Amino acid sequence: MSRLENLRVSAKNGTAMPLAAVADVELGQGPGAIDRYDRAVRVAVEANLQDSDALGSLIREALATPTARNLPPGVTIRQTGDAEVMGEVFGGFLFAIGTGILMVYAILVLLFGSFLQPLTILFSIPLSIGGAILGLLVLNMPISMPVVIGILMLMGLVTKNAIMLVDFAVEKMRKGVDPVTAIVDAGRKRARPIVMTTIAMAAGMVPSAMAFGVGGEFRAPMAIAVISGLIVSTLLSLVFVPAVFLLMDSLTRTINRVSGRFIGEPDEPVDPNVATTADGA
Repeated sequence: MSRLENLRVSAKNGTAMPLAAVADVELGQGPGAIDRYDRAVRVAVEANLQDSDALGSLIREALATPTARNLPPGVTIRQTGDAEVMGEVFGGFLFAIGTGILMVYAILVLLFGSFLQPLTILFSIPLSIGGAILGLLVLNMPISMPVVIGILMLMGLVTKNAIMLVDFAVEKMRKGVDPVTAIVDAGRKRARPIVMTTIAMAAGMVPSAMAFGVGGEFRAPMAIAVISGLIVSTLLSLVFVPAVFLLMDSLTRTINRVSGRFIGEPDEPVDPNVATTADGA
């Protein structure tokens, strides 16, 4: 202790003085190393998930403890690791889903050459999200980070099923078939491949839904969301998508009829030679 107290340190004026003149040297307890995060001293509190507890619910329970509510002055709580990633994922989920829907809509407008018929396909997306949430409620599972990833994947799957129906009906209408007959025929002929795709996808997600293997509890909510969303959206799409298709087709015809009244039909060009011959006759 005396050697530490007599260590010479530099003062502001450049002179050297013993350490005991500017600090109190005493025995105590403290960390063997100082860990910093964003240039601030950090004390990390880490834990491993057990069973099927969701990270979000455990974080809320930890922040609700008396120690976390009554922190000393100058001490703050910052979430890092998986908790920080989860916050970023949930924060960017709405932006990701909105951007994805706009990109799908833009591509469908280019493919179908219409601004209204792609809305029929996008109508199936809320059906899938509702089915995913319903499955999680039935099995009492929280909406966690894997569920968000599963919902984004589910959007592409259910959109594909609706495209199969609408594209078949549009091709029939171009051949002169009326809309009702076209969409009914599309439902009859496209229902089998749609159901087969749904069954194959759901069967492939069953092992993950049953939480097999290490870390299965983490993947199970995503599989449940995908399976329930696929089943519900497939059943409802075969009923509601044809109805919305006919509604959009009727709306398209109405808009074309109204716009045709204001724009008018283009006049056919008149051949001056024919007109002169007629006057001479």
